[in-house]
Amino acid sequence: MNALSYFLIWAVIIFVMMRFGCGAHVMGHGHGKAKHGDANHSRQKNAEELRWIPPTKDVDPVCGKTVSTDKAKPSVHDGSVYYFCSRECRERFEAAPEQYVGPGAKTETPTPQLEDRHV
Repeated sequence: MNALSYFLIWAVIIFVMMRFGCGAHVMGHGHGKAKHGDANHSRQKNAEELRWIPPTKDVDPVCGKTVSTDKAKPSVHDGSVYYFCSRECRERFEAAPEQYVGPGAKTETPTPQLEDRHV
């Protein structure tokens, strides 16, 4: 019984510290309500303004097909997000991305073989 009360005391202390103390930053609560002139408030506001919104449509760099980004297969390369019409196109891109983007990229029109495979 003594061990149980010891455990409960420490559990309450840890909970209070995580909720209201320095652990509150981890949980997203902070030290208190931020005021408009507070530097912490301005950092949070700037972080909210910098959210990235994906385009509604993009061009698949492998086959040249226009894809809807909400249903496309995304991949990130060199800090940019690329969208693909199929898993096969994404895998081809991830195997050799320098062939499709950058200075040595191929600029060819879509081939019928690729278009037939994506239908």
